Amino acid sequence: MDQSKLPVWQAGTLTYTTGGLVVLFLWLLWGDFAWAMRDRSVGPMAQWYLKHLNVPNILFALLISTFPATIGLVLGPIISYKSDRHRGPRGRRIPFLLITTPIAAFGMIGLGLCPILGPLLHQAMGSSSPGERVATLICFGVFWAAFEFATIAASAVFGGLINDVVPAPLFGRFHGLFRAVSLIDGMIFNYWLIGKVDTHFTVLLIVIAVFYGTAFMWVCFRVKEGVYPPPPPEEESPSPVGGFIKGAKTYFRECFSRSYYVWVFVMLTIAALSSMPVNTFMIPYAHSLGMSMDAYGKCMATIFLVSLILAYPLGWLADAFHPLRTGLACLAGYLAVTAWGALYARTPETFAIALVLHGVLSGCYYTSAASLGLRLFPRSKFAQFASASGIIGSLCGMTLGPLIGTMIDVTGNLYHYTFTAGCALSVIALATGWHVHGKFMRLGGPKNYIAP
Repeated sequence: MDQSKLPVWQAGTLTYTTGGLVVLFLWLLWGDFAWAMRDRSVGPMAQWYLKHLNVPNILFALLISTFPATIGLVLGPIISYKSDRHRGPRGRRIPFLLITTPIAAFGMIGLGLCPILGPLLHQAMGSSSPGERVATLICFGVFWAAFEFATIAASAVFGGLINDVVPAPLFGRFHGLFRAVSLIDGMIFNYWLIGKVDTHFTVLLIVIAVFYGTAFMWVCFRVKEGVYPPPPPEEESPSPVGGFIKGAKTYFRECFSRSYYVWVFVMLTIAALSSMPVNTFMIPYAHSLGMSMDAYGKCMATIFLVSLILAYPLGWLADAFHPLRTGLACLAGYLAVTAWGALYARTPETFAIALVLHGVLSGCYYTSAASLGLRLFPRSKFAQFASASGIIGSLCGMTLGPLIGTMIDVTGNLYHYTFTAGCALSVIALATGWHVHGKFMRLGGPKNYIAP
Protein backbone atom coordinates (compact mmCIF):
# COMPACT_ATOMS: atom_id res chain seq x y z
CA MET A 1 0.00 0.00 0.00
CA ASP A 2 1.24 3.49 -0.84
CA GLN A 3 2.27 4.93 2.57
CA SER A 4 1.62 8.47 1.31
CA LYS A 5 -2.09 7.67 0.99
CA LEU A 6 -2.52 6.57 4.61
CA PRO A 7 -4.49 8.99 6.82
CA VAL A 8 -2.23 11.33 8.79
CA TRP A 9 -3.16 13.22 11.93
CA GLN A 10 -1.23 16.10 13.42
CA ALA A 11 -0.97 17.73 16.85
CA GLY A 12 1.70 20.41 16.84
CA THR A 13 4.92 18.76 15.63
CA LEU A 14 3.52 15.27 16.31
CA THR A 15 2.33 13.27 13.30
CA TYR A 16 0.27 10.08 13.61
CA THR A 17 -0.90 7.41 11.23
CA THR A 18 -4.23 5.87 12.17
CA GLY A 19 -2.36 3.03 13.89
CA GLY A 20 -0.19 5.44 15.83
CA LEU A 21 -3.24 7.39 16.89
CA VAL A 22 -4.89 4.20 18.16
CA VAL A 23 -1.78 3.41 20.25
CA LEU A 24 -1.77 6.96 21.68
CA PHE A 25 -5.45 6.71 22.57
CA LEU A 26 -4.96 3.34 24.24
CA TRP A 27 -2.16 4.64 26.46
CA LEU A 28 -4.03 7.82 27.35
CA LEU A 29 -7.21 5.86 28.06
CA TRP A 30 -5.29 3.45 30.29
CA GLY A 31 -3.94 6.47 32.18
CA ASP A 32 -7.44 7.86 32.41
CA PHE A 33 -8.69 4.54 33.78
CA ALA A 34 -6.21 4.84 36.67
CA TRP A 35 -6.94 8.57 37.05
CA ALA A 36 -10.71 8.02 37.12
CA MET A 37 -10.45 5.13 39.56
CA ARG A 38 -8.68 7.51 41.91
CA ASP A 39 -11.28 10.26 41.42
CA ARG A 40 -14.30 7.96 41.61
CA SER A 41 -13.17 6.26 44.80
CA VAL A 42 -11.21 8.60 47.06
CA GLY A 43 -13.84 11.34 47.25
CA PRO A 44 -16.80 9.09 48.17
CA MET A 45 -14.70 7.11 50.65
CA ALA A 46 -13.42 10.30 52.27
CA GLN A 47 -17.01 11.57 52.53
CA TRP A 48 -18.13 8.30 54.08
CA TYR A 49 -15.26 8.37 56.58
CA LEU A 50 -15.97 11.94 57.67
CA LYS A 51 -19.64 11.11 58.24
CA HIS A 52 -18.47 7.96 60.08
CA LEU A 53 -16.56 10.34 62.38
CA ASN A 54 -19.80 12.36 62.72
CA VAL A 55 -18.30 15.74 61.77
CA PRO A 56 -20.67 18.74 61.40
CA ASN A 57 -21.85 19.60 57.88
CA ILE A 58 -19.94 22.90 57.90
CA LEU A 59 -16.64 21.11 58.66
CA PHE A 60 -17.56 18.43 56.13
CA ALA A 61 -17.99 21.10 53.42
CA LEU A 62 -14.80 22.92 54.44
CA LEU A 63 -12.71 19.77 54.06
CA ILE A 64 -14.40 18.33 50.96
CA SER A 65 -14.97 21.50 48.91
CA THR A 66 -13.41 24.65 50.38
CA PHE A 67 -9.98 23.23 51.21
CA PRO A 68 -9.37 21.78 47.71
CA ALA A 69 -10.66 25.01 46.16
CA THR A 70 -8.20 27.02 48.25
CA ILE A 71 -5.30 24.86 47.12
CA GLY A 72 -6.44 25.16 43.51
CA LEU A 73 -6.68 28.93 43.79
CA VAL A 74 -2.99 29.20 44.68
CA LEU A 75 -1.38 26.16 43.09
CA GLY A 76 -3.25 25.83 39.80
CA PRO A 77 -2.09 29.12 38.24
CA ILE A 78 1.53 28.61 39.32
CA ILE A 79 1.80 25.06 37.98
CA SER A 80 0.00 25.82 34.71
CA TYR A 81 2.08 28.96 34.05
CA LYS A 82 5.31 27.05 34.69
CA SER A 83 4.16 24.09 32.61
CA ASP A 84 3.26 26.20 29.56
CA ARG A 85 6.75 27.71 29.61
CA HIS A 86 8.77 24.63 30.60
CA ARG A 87 10.98 22.98 28.02
CA GLY A 88 12.74 19.73 28.88
CA PRO A 89 13.76 16.33 27.49
CA ARG A 90 10.39 14.81 28.49
CA GLY A 91 8.30 17.78 27.36
CA ARG A 92 6.43 20.43 29.31
CA ARG A 93 3.66 18.36 30.96
CA ILE A 94 4.98 14.90 31.81
CA PRO A 95 7.76 16.07 34.21
CA PHE A 96 5.10 17.59 36.48
CA LEU A 97 2.98 14.41 36.34
CA LEU A 98 5.99 12.27 37.27
CA ILE A 99 6.41 14.31 40.46
CA THR A 100 2.77 14.57 41.55
CA THR A 101 1.68 10.96 40.93
CA PRO A 102 3.69 9.37 43.79
CA ILE A 103 2.59 12.15 46.17
CA ALA A 104 -1.08 11.48 45.39
CA ALA A 105 -0.59 7.74 45.95
CA PHE A 106 1.13 8.47 49.28
CA GLY A 107 -1.80 10.65 50.37
CA MET A 108 -4.29 7.91 49.46
CA ILE A 109 -2.38 5.32 51.46
CA GLY A 110 -2.26 7.69 54.43
CA LEU A 111 -6.01 8.28 54.24
CA GLY A 112 -6.57 4.55 54.26
CA LEU A 113 -4.43 4.19 57.39
CA CYS A 114 -6.24 6.96 59.33
CA PRO A 115 -8.35 4.46 61.36
CA ILE A 116 -5.04 3.00 62.58
CA LEU A 117 -2.90 6.15 62.81
CA GLY A 118 -5.56 8.24 64.59
CA PRO A 119 -5.74 6.05 67.72
CA LEU A 120 -1.94 5.70 67.69
CA LEU A 121 -1.53 9.49 67.62
CA HIS A 122 -4.08 9.79 70.43
CA GLN A 123 -2.11 7.34 72.57
CA ALA A 124 1.23 8.98 71.75
CA MET A 125 -0.04 12.42 72.82
CA GLY A 126 -1.15 11.04 76.19
CA SER A 127 -2.88 13.52 78.46
CA SER A 128 -2.36 16.36 75.97
CA SER A 129 -4.41 14.56 73.31
CA PRO A 130 -7.58 16.43 72.21
CA GLY A 131 -9.33 13.07 71.92
CA GLU A 132 -9.20 10.12 69.58
CA ARG A 133 -11.67 11.57 67.08
CA VAL A 134 -9.79 14.88 66.81
CA ALA A 135 -6.46 13.05 66.53
CA THR A 136 -7.92 11.00 63.69
CA LEU A 137 -9.17 14.18 62.02
CA ILE A 138 -5.66 15.64 62.26
CA CYS A 139 -4.26 12.57 60.48
CA PHE A 140 -7.02 12.83 57.89
CA GLY A 141 -6.24 16.51 57.31
CA VAL A 142 -2.52 15.90 56.75
CA PHE A 143 -2.99 13.13 54.20
CA TRP A 144 -5.97 14.84 52.59
CA ALA A 145 -3.76 17.91 52.08
CA ALA A 146 -1.03 15.81 50.42
CA PHE A 147 -3.58 14.09 48.20
CA GLU A 148 -5.33 17.29 47.13
CA PHE A 149 -2.03 19.11 46.56
CA ALA A 150 -0.84 16.43 44.15
CA THR A 151 -4.24 15.93 42.50
CA ILE A 152 -4.81 19.62 41.80
CA ALA A 153 -1.26 20.14 40.53
CA ALA A 154 -1.63 17.15 38.19
CA SER A 155 -5.08 18.29 37.01
CA ALA A 156 -3.62 21.64 35.97
CA VAL A 157 -1.21 19.76 33.68
CA PHE A 158 -3.05 16.66 32.44
CA GLY A 159 -5.54 18.66 30.40
CA GLY A 160 -2.62 20.48 28.82
CA LEU A 161 -1.05 17.15 27.84
CA ILE A 162 -4.26 16.17 26.02
CA ASN A 163 -4.26 19.55 24.28
CA ASP A 164 -0.65 19.01 23.14
CA VAL A 165 -0.76 15.41 21.89
CA VAL A 166 -4.32 14.85 20.59
CA PRO A 167 -5.28 16.23 17.12
CA ALA A 168 -7.80 19.07 17.50
CA PRO A 169 -10.50 17.64 15.17
CA LEU A 170 -10.83 14.66 17.53
CA PHE A 171 -11.12 16.53 20.84
CA GLY A 172 -14.83 15.85 21.32
CA ARG A 173 -14.71 12.15 20.47
CA PHE A 174 -11.56 11.67 22.51
CA HIS A 175 -13.18 13.23 25.57
CA GLY A 176 -16.23 11.08 24.92
CA LEU A 177 -13.96 8.03 25.21
CA PHE A 178 -12.37 9.53 28.31
CA ARG A 179 -15.80 9.96 29.80
CA ALA A 180 -16.69 6.36 28.92
CA VAL A 181 -13.57 5.04 30.70
CA SER A 182 -14.33 7.19 33.73
CA LEU A 183 -17.88 5.84 33.84
CA ILE A 184 -16.67 2.25 33.66
CA ASP A 185 -14.52 3.04 36.70
CA GLY A 186 -17.56 4.49 38.44
CA MET A 187 -19.63 1.40 37.68
CA ILE A 188 -16.94 -0.91 39.04
CA PHE A 189 -16.50 1.08 42.23
CA ASN A 190 -20.14 1.80 42.99
CA TYR A 191 -21.59 -1.60 42.04
CA TRP A 192 -18.99 -3.86 43.65
CA LEU A 193 -16.86 -1.83 46.05
CA ILE A 194 -18.65 1.05 47.76
CA GLY A 195 -20.87 -1.33 49.73
CA LYS A 196 -17.70 -2.72 51.32
CA VAL A 197 -16.31 0.65 52.44
CA ASP A 198 -17.59 0.26 56.00
CA THR A 199 -15.69 -3.02 56.47
CA HIS A 200 -12.70 -2.67 54.08
CA PHE A 201 -11.97 1.07 54.05
CA THR A 202 -8.22 0.73 54.60
CA VAL A 203 -7.65 -2.16 52.20
CA LEU A 204 -9.64 -0.53 49.40
CA LEU A 205 -7.76 2.77 49.58
CA ILE A 206 -4.32 1.14 49.71
CA VAL A 207 -5.04 -1.17 46.76
CA ILE A 208 -6.42 1.70 44.65
CA ALA A 209 -3.44 3.90 45.59
CA VAL A 210 -0.91 1.28 44.47
CA PHE A 211 -2.83 0.66 41.24
CA TYR A 212 -3.10 4.37 40.44
CA GLY A 213 0.54 5.14 41.19
CA THR A 214 1.87 2.22 39.15
CA ALA A 215 -0.45 2.55 36.15
CA PHE A 216 -0.22 6.32 35.74
CA MET A 217 3.57 6.39 36.09
CA TRP A 218 3.71 3.73 33.37
CA VAL A 219 1.67 5.95 31.05
CA CYS A 220 3.93 8.93 31.74
CA PHE A 221 6.91 6.93 30.49
CA ARG A 222 5.09 5.73 27.36
CA VAL A 223 3.44 8.89 26.03
CA LYS A 224 5.76 11.24 24.14
CA GLU A 225 5.34 14.96 23.75
CA GLY A 226 6.34 16.90 20.64
CA VAL A 227 8.70 19.83 20.18
CA TYR A 228 7.39 23.20 21.28
CA PRO A 229 8.41 26.64 20.07
CA PRO A 230 10.47 28.64 22.57
CA PRO A 231 8.39 30.21 25.34
CA PRO A 232 7.79 33.97 25.15
CA PRO A 233 10.74 35.88 26.57
CA GLU A 234 10.37 37.14 30.11
CA GLU A 235 12.10 40.16 31.52
CA GLU A 236 14.78 39.05 33.93
CA SER A 237 14.53 40.11 37.54
CA PRO A 238 17.38 40.40 40.05
CA SER A 239 15.42 38.47 42.72
CA PRO A 240 13.07 35.46 42.81
CA VAL A 241 10.36 37.62 44.36
CA GLY A 242 10.66 40.15 41.57
CA GLY A 243 10.50 37.37 38.99
CA PHE A 244 7.38 35.95 40.63
CA ILE A 245 5.68 39.35 40.62
CA LYS A 246 6.51 39.93 36.95
CA GLY A 247 5.24 36.46 36.08
CA ALA A 248 2.02 37.07 38.00
CA LYS A 249 1.46 40.37 36.20
CA THR A 250 1.97 38.67 32.83
CA TYR A 251 -0.39 35.86 33.81
CA PHE A 252 -3.24 38.10 34.91
CA ARG A 253 -2.79 40.53 32.01
CA GLU A 254 -2.95 37.77 29.41
CA CYS A 255 -5.87 35.92 31.00
CA PHE A 256 -8.12 38.65 32.38
CA SER A 257 -7.61 41.69 30.16
CA ARG A 258 -10.21 40.55 27.61
CA SER A 259 -13.83 40.57 28.75
CA TYR A 260 -14.60 37.65 26.43
CA TYR A 261 -12.39 35.26 28.36
CA VAL A 262 -13.73 36.52 31.68
CA TRP A 263 -17.25 35.66 30.51
CA VAL A 264 -16.06 32.22 29.41
CA PHE A 265 -14.43 31.66 32.83
CA VAL A 266 -17.63 32.68 34.62
CA MET A 267 -19.79 30.46 32.42
CA LEU A 268 -17.57 27.41 32.92
CA THR A 269 -17.43 28.02 36.66
CA ILE A 270 -21.15 28.39 37.26
CA ALA A 271 -21.99 25.47 34.98
CA ALA A 272 -19.57 23.24 36.89
CA LEU A 273 -20.82 24.48 40.26
CA SER A 274 -24.47 23.80 39.40
CA SER A 275 -24.00 20.10 40.24
CA MET A 276 -21.73 20.73 43.22
CA PRO A 277 -24.42 21.09 45.94
CA VAL A 278 -25.91 17.66 45.22
CA ASN A 279 -22.54 16.02 44.52
CA THR A 280 -21.05 17.24 47.80
CA PHE A 281 -23.89 16.08 50.02
CA MET A 282 -25.45 13.13 48.19
CA ILE A 283 -24.02 10.54 50.58
CA PRO A 284 -25.24 12.41 53.71
CA TYR A 285 -28.54 13.02 51.81
CA ALA A 286 -28.95 9.29 51.20
CA HIS A 287 -28.03 8.52 54.83
CA SER A 288 -30.61 11.02 56.13
CA LEU A 289 -33.37 9.21 54.21
CA GLY A 290 -32.31 5.78 55.44
CA MET A 291 -30.93 4.63 52.07
CA SER A 292 -28.27 1.92 52.46
CA MET A 293 -24.84 2.35 50.90
CA ASP A 294 -25.54 -0.72 48.78
CA ALA A 295 -28.71 0.85 47.34
CA TYR A 296 -26.85 4.14 46.86
CA GLY A 297 -24.10 2.27 45.02
CA LYS A 298 -26.64 0.62 42.71
CA CYS A 299 -28.07 4.07 41.86
CA MET A 300 -24.58 5.33 41.03
CA ALA A 301 -23.86 2.26 38.91
CA THR A 302 -27.09 2.93 36.98
CA ILE A 303 -25.97 6.51 36.36
CA PHE A 304 -22.65 5.33 35.03
CA LEU A 305 -24.20 2.66 32.81
CA VAL A 306 -26.60 5.14 31.16
CA SER A 307 -23.87 7.76 30.87
CA LEU A 308 -21.50 5.18 29.35
CA ILE A 309 -24.01 4.47 26.58
CA LEU A 310 -24.31 8.20 25.90
CA ALA A 311 -20.61 9.11 26.18
CA TYR A 312 -19.33 8.57 22.63
CA PRO A 313 -22.48 9.89 20.88
CA LEU A 314 -22.24 13.05 22.99
CA GLY A 315 -18.57 13.43 22.05
CA TRP A 316 -19.52 13.04 18.38
CA LEU A 317 -22.28 15.65 18.75
CA ALA A 318 -19.79 18.03 20.37
CA ASP A 319 -17.46 17.69 17.38
CA ALA A 320 -20.37 18.07 14.95
CA PHE A 321 -22.23 21.01 16.54
CA HIS A 322 -19.59 22.48 18.92
CA PRO A 323 -19.33 21.75 22.66
CA LEU A 324 -20.69 25.19 23.58
CA ARG A 325 -24.04 24.40 22.00
CA THR A 326 -24.30 20.81 23.24
CA GLY A 327 -23.27 21.95 26.72
CA LEU A 328 -26.03 24.56 26.88
CA ALA A 329 -28.62 22.00 25.77
CA CYS A 330 -27.55 19.64 28.56
CA LEU A 331 -27.68 22.47 31.11
CA ALA A 332 -31.31 23.12 30.16
CA GLY A 333 -32.09 19.46 30.87
CA TYR A 334 -30.25 19.60 34.19
CA LEU A 335 -32.28 22.66 35.24
CA ALA A 336 -35.49 20.65 34.80
CA VAL A 337 -34.09 17.72 36.80
CA THR A 338 -33.00 19.83 39.78
CA ALA A 339 -36.35 21.61 39.83
CA TRP A 340 -38.07 18.22 40.11
CA GLY A 341 -35.64 17.05 42.79
CA ALA A 342 -36.18 20.19 44.87
CA LEU A 343 -39.93 19.54 44.89
CA TYR A 344 -40.17 15.76 45.24
CA ALA A 345 -36.92 14.11 46.51
CA ARG A 346 -38.18 13.40 50.04
CA THR A 347 -38.16 9.58 50.28
CA PRO A 348 -35.54 6.95 49.38
CA GLU A 349 -37.52 6.11 46.23
CA THR A 350 -37.96 9.67 44.94
CA PHE A 351 -34.39 10.52 45.93
CA ALA A 352 -33.17 7.54 43.92
CA ILE A 353 -35.01 8.86 40.84
CA ALA A 354 -33.69 12.40 41.35
CA LEU A 355 -30.17 11.14 42.01
CA VAL A 356 -30.06 9.06 38.82
CA LEU A 357 -31.46 11.90 36.70
CA HIS A 358 -29.06 14.35 38.34
CA GLY A 359 -26.10 12.10 37.60
CA VAL A 360 -27.08 11.41 34.00
CA LEU A 361 -27.85 15.03 33.04
CA SER A 362 -24.89 16.57 34.84
CA GLY A 363 -22.75 13.86 33.25
CA CYS A 364 -24.13 14.75 29.83
CA TYR A 365 -22.99 18.32 30.38
CA TYR A 366 -19.48 17.30 31.46
CA THR A 367 -19.13 14.95 28.49
CA SER A 368 -20.44 17.32 25.86
CA ALA A 369 -18.54 20.35 27.24
CA ALA A 370 -15.32 18.50 28.11
CA SER A 371 -13.48 19.89 25.08
CA LEU A 372 -14.93 23.40 25.43
CA GLY A 373 -11.78 24.94 26.91
CA LEU A 374 -9.69 23.27 24.20
CA ARG A 375 -11.92 24.91 21.60
CA LEU A 376 -12.08 28.39 23.10
CA PHE A 377 -8.68 29.05 24.73
CA PRO A 378 -5.41 29.84 22.89
CA ARG A 379 -3.76 26.49 22.24
CA SER A 380 -0.20 27.61 23.01
CA LYS A 381 -1.25 28.75 26.50
CA PHE A 382 -4.09 26.34 27.18
CA ALA A 383 -3.01 25.27 30.68
CA GLN A 384 -2.59 28.89 31.72
CA PHE A 385 -6.08 29.90 30.58
CA ALA A 386 -7.61 26.71 32.02
CA SER A 387 -6.07 27.54 35.40
CA ALA A 388 -7.37 31.12 35.17
CA SER A 389 -10.84 29.64 34.82
CA GLY A 390 -9.97 27.51 37.83
CA ILE A 391 -9.20 30.62 39.90
CA ILE A 392 -12.78 31.80 39.56
CA GLY A 393 -13.99 28.27 40.18
CA SER A 394 -11.89 27.99 43.33
CA LEU A 395 -13.10 31.32 44.71
CA CYS A 396 -16.73 30.34 44.15
CA GLY A 397 -16.19 26.77 45.38
CA MET A 398 -14.56 28.01 48.58
CA THR A 399 -17.72 29.96 49.32
CA LEU A 400 -20.46 27.73 47.97
CA GLY A 401 -19.64 24.54 49.90
CA PRO A 402 -19.74 26.10 53.38
CA LEU A 403 -22.85 28.11 52.45
CA ILE A 404 -24.72 24.96 51.47
CA GLY A 405 -23.41 23.14 54.55
CA THR A 406 -24.51 25.98 56.83
CA MET A 407 -27.93 26.10 55.16
CA ILE A 408 -28.41 22.38 55.74
CA ASP A 409 -27.34 22.68 59.39
CA VAL A 410 -29.64 25.66 59.99
CA THR A 411 -32.66 24.00 58.35
CA GLY A 412 -32.24 20.82 60.39
CA ASN A 413 -30.61 18.65 57.71
CA LEU A 414 -33.10 19.37 54.91
CA TYR A 415 -30.85 18.09 52.14
CA HIS A 416 -33.38 18.68 49.35
CA TYR A 417 -32.21 22.29 49.35
CA THR A 418 -29.13 21.03 47.48
CA PHE A 419 -31.40 20.52 44.46
CA THR A 420 -32.81 24.03 44.94
CA ALA A 421 -29.32 25.50 44.89
CA GLY A 422 -28.40 23.46 41.81
CA CYS A 423 -31.50 24.69 39.99
CA ALA A 424 -30.72 28.35 40.74
CA LEU A 425 -27.13 27.94 39.57
CA SER A 426 -28.30 26.25 36.35
CA VAL A 427 -30.45 29.28 35.50
CA ILE A 428 -27.46 31.59 35.94
CA ALA A 429 -25.19 29.26 33.94
CA LEU A 430 -27.64 29.17 31.02
CA ALA A 431 -27.96 32.96 30.94
CA THR A 432 -24.18 33.39 31.04
CA GLY A 433 -23.67 30.71 28.40
CA TRP A 434 -26.12 32.38 26.04
CA HIS A 435 -24.14 35.63 26.37
CA VAL A 436 -20.87 33.79 25.62
CA HIS A 437 -22.47 32.15 22.60
CA GLY A 438 -23.26 35.57 21.14
CA LYS A 439 -19.63 36.67 21.53
CA PHE A 440 -18.44 33.33 20.14
CA MET A 441 -20.50 33.78 16.96
CA ARG A 442 -19.07 37.28 16.44
CA LEU A 443 -15.56 35.75 16.61
CA GLY A 444 -16.29 33.37 13.73
CA GLY A 445 -18.53 30.70 15.19
CA PRO A 446 -17.93 26.94 14.87
CA LYS A 447 -16.30 27.09 11.44
CA ASN A 448 -14.10 30.18 11.57
CA TYR A 449 -13.39 30.78 15.27
CA ILE A 450 -9.93 32.08 16.18
CA ALA A 451 -9.11 32.52 19.87
CA PRO A 452 -8.49 36.26 20.42
